[in-house]
Amino acid sequence: MKNISVIGSGTMGNGIAHVFAQHGYQVSLIDLKQEFLEKALATITKNLDRQVAKEVLTEEQKTKALSNISTYTDVKEGVQKAELIIEAATENLAIKLDLFRQIDQASPKNAILATNTSSISITKIAAVTNRPAQVIGMHFMNPVPIMKLVEVIRGYATSDETTQQIMGLSEKLSKVPVEVNDYPGFVANRILMPMINEAIYSLYEGVAGVYEIDTVMKLGMAHPMGPLQLADFIGLDVCLSILKVLHDGFGNPKYAPCPLLVNMVEAGFKGVKSGEGFYTYTKGSKDLVVSPRFSN
Repeated sequence: MKNISVIGSGTMGNGIAHVFAQHGYQVSLIDLKQEFLEKALATITKNLDRQVAKEVLTEEQKTKALSNISTYTDVKEGVQKAELIIEAATENLAIKLDLFRQIDQASPKNAILATNTSSISITKIAAVTNRPAQVIGMHFMNPVPIMKLVEVIRGYATSDETTQQIMGLSEKLSKVPVEVNDYPGFVANRILMPMINEAIYSLYEGVAGVYEIDTVMKLGMAHPMGPLQLADFIGLDVCLSILKVLHDGFGNPKYAPCPLLVNMVEAGFKGVKSGEGFYTYTKGSKDLVVSPRFSN
């Protein structure tokens, strides 16, 4: 397996493309507009430069990795030679189903179709294709070039052969693959999102402030990042989408998103990506500043 197509050039997509290209795979990176792809290549270059500065890669390896990436704005063209296609589009079921219908028709019949979804049913996605045995979840963690884990999610019809291929491929990327079954949120987000939601409820109900909640979890539970800061990093809109999947999938009120989270997303406060969430983010600054909306 040498030819990989990645659909979506945002944070996750460009990270996935980076890792495959760094490990010698030919990567076709696909998005709707050339400007999105140019921004992704700039991000990949910046992250490769960081690896060179840390002596993880040589300048020659960086140049080779960049030469392994081709860009496309047409899905059909970008997947024609693919042996593995990884969808990393926005966390929206309708968008994903439409993409999988397209790539199922346009890609080679032996290609494996993977999704980087963090919560949406692999079984539901596979059902719109003519190759459900070859559909699987590859849930990379953010930032992809650094984080070791890949959740490998088997849909109801995913074959043993497909699973074994993806487990082995993940190891070749110097990742640690963990096989899980297809239930809402899988393992990572089924456990993580209720914790984040509870932290937001603690803020919403006035139990403590943003800084205090995150400090308790960092110093008391040895978390490298507090749950509210982590929510900002993931994207509050993404957190809300995942909680809705959990709530709908299990029908259990314990997964109901906190009203504060809902209001923040509706108002456009999505965390790092929008410049403000529970904290405010200024370009070029690494200081962690609590949003004035939550200051004591």
